[in-house]
Amino acid sequence: MAARSPVTKGTLDVIVLRALAWGPMHGFEIVEWIDRTTDQSLDLTDAAVYQALYRMERRKLLRAEWGTTENNRRARYYRLTAAGSAHLREETQRWVHYADTVTGLLTAPLKPRR
Repeated sequence: MAARSPVTKGTLDVIVLRALAWGPMHGFEIVEWIDRTTDQSLDLTDAAVYQALYRMERRKLLRAEWGTTENNRRARYYRLTAAGSAHLREETQRWVHYADTVTGLLTAPLKPRR
């Protein structure tokens, strides 16, 4: 497995929102989804994900309710709010535009200097 890449500043919230776009999940499920989807290529701690969840709950981008896991344990399940869905759409468009722009710059043919 290749070295794990750090999560770029400002992207963790949108990554977590994307996970929750699949449906309600508890924190550990979100971490598992991210690891599975990225083939464990992001260097991400559980603590960072939980901090993001609490931060976005305060911002009303998601809401949480207690539930029971498949292992019969209590856990907080998070789900997107309408504001969270809108934020995810906006940030996804912004990120894709940015990534396309940087990719275009980095893959542009080099011209000989005069």
